[in-house]
Amino acid sequence: MENTRQRKKKKKLRKGRIFFLLILIALIAAAGYVYTEYKSGIKMAEADAPAKPTLKFDGDPQSNKDIENILLVGVDSRGEKQSRSDTMMLVSWNKDTNDIKMVSFMRDIFADIPGYKQYKLNTAYYLDGADLLKATLKNMFDVEINHVAVVDFNNFEKIVDVAAPNGVEVTVPHDMSKNIGVHLKKGTQKLNGKELLGFSRFRYDAEGDFGRVKRQQQALEALKKEVIKPSNVKNYPKLLGTLQGSVQSDINKDDQLKMLLGAVKGGGVSIEKLTIPVQNSYSFIRDPESGSVIQIDLEKNLKALNDFLVFEK
Repeated sequence: MENTRQRKKKKKLRKGRIFFLLILIALIAAAGYVYTEYKSGIKMAEADAPAKPTLKFDGDPQSNKDIENILLVGVDSRGEKQSRSDTMMLVSWNKDTNDIKMVSFMRDIFADIPGYKQYKLNTAYYLDGADLLKATLKNMFDVEINHVAVVDFNNFEKIVDVAAPNGVEVTVPHDMSKNIGVHLKKGTQKLNGKELLGFSRFRYDAEGDFGRVKRQQQALEALKKEVIKPSNVKNYPKLLGTLQGSVQSDINKDDQLKMLLGAVKGGGVSIEKLTIPVQNSYSFIRDPESGSVIQIDLEKNLKALNDFLVFEK
């Protein structure tokens, strides 16, 4: 009887060890997959250029621990050291509710650039990078900016293709092809990275630059919806690697991972959008040096921006 008990005990111990070993193997395999995909993302991002170093940026301290404001800058460098910012967007993220407010600033706003005279807003980045663009926006709109993320349009294509391998669903309002490198047909469809970039950059219609900015906001919202789908969770390691290899930011790698996981944790997130200048608050004028520029009613736009950036409790 005693021998029978000992044999049963040994069998249980063996089964326990086998189960533990299987769990260990599964964890090692998962870690290997995550690491391999992460490195693959970095390698993919670095195919055309070396990894982006951490950016030195004079960000404002957070006045509210739950609200983080990130200045998203899109550039089309084409190999040049200096380039104008084609996209300037403030993303205000409420980490408590996981809601997002997105503010796009038109690049042709006639802006007072500290240390210089008035130029188009997108010239600030050309003159002295993200810090001067931040100082210009803060000087004009008194807006808090905690961090910055700069992405070149070529890298944007890669990020989209990794984040949403099956494409990003958007509604194309009409046929588009002029100066965007792709041919898009009217209708709701899934676009790959190159097509989504073309959709975001097209401006040859009645809405001009305002339509382009609206489509940029639409594209980012659609991309966010794809990223948070459960079927895309497996892409996160490669996406993180691609982001860290493609985006230049003052946010370190560990915090980038926390932000990525935090941004997708809430599922159906609310995204509100605003474009500066708002309706009936601007006019087009001609400047001898800058050409056609947007002269804004600063007081009206400042109020609209301040009201918009308040999150409901």
